[in-house]
Amino acid sequence: MTEKGRPEIGRLETFARDILARCGQRALTHYRGVRPHERFDEALVTEAELDLSSCFQTALRQAFPAHQVFDGDDRQEGYTHEQKRYLWIFDPIDGLDNFQAGIPIWAMSLALMENYWPLLGMIFMPATGDLFQARAGGGAFLGSHPLAVGAGNVVDEERLILTFSRFHRHYRTDFPGKIRNFGCTAAHLGYVALGRADAAVVTNESFKDLAAAAVILEAAGGRIFTMAGDPFHVGDHLDGRKITDHLIATHPDRLDTILSYLHRHN
Repeated sequence: MTEKGRPEIGRLETFARDILARCGQRALTHYRGVRPHERFDEALVTEAELDLSSCFQTALRQAFPAHQVFDGDDRQEGYTHEQKRYLWIFDPIDGLDNFQAGIPIWAMSLALMENYWPLLGMIFMPATGDLFQARAGGGAFLGSHPLAVGAGNVVDEERLILTFSRFHRHYRTDFPGKIRNFGCTAAHLGYVALGRADAAVVTNESFKDLAAAAVILEAAGGRIFTMAGDPFHVGDHLDGRKITDHLIATHPDRLDTILSYLHRHN
């Protein structure tokens, strides 16, 4: 522990990795019980999300009993030196349709804020074993592999943009590369941070959906922007408002080039 009982960042990171691994194993138990030939089973998914949330909160109470958990509407109450200055944001399953269908591209994410400033973010994909992680202001990694968002303005047939479902109802595009939707926002932003995708366009998200991914993306050199090209600040949505705007995650140097290929339908 550091001064005034503040946990060392390394201890917080270890807790985050360990609890994601533990919750990931529980999630796989639910995942193996899905019935992909049936229609979306809301009861099964709800049971899984409640179980994973309970698993996380129980572990947090044991390790850091005074820490807070984001409940969907956390309005800032001012600076404090007390332990309640730590706010954990846990999203148990991102990519629900994939989870239900038995497709392995789904994730859980965990972020930590101190007095509403981001400290760390992690995205774990239990079915693939991929762990994206970053400290705010530090480096970002996939496992031990450093992450770096691709820069530069070269666009060719090998480039990749990841999008949300029904993207083509909203945009026409002359982008010469590939446009794909893998059905998991956390994975999309992780792949941008990894440099495997040049950009990701997302919508209908929330603070909980984006908190961890934003930390990882920024640590890897990327940012989230509005489609008008303005920086988007995830922390502005701590009040739980749904983010219905279309957003794009990419390297700042690549933003204008990518946007020039995306044309909104009137």
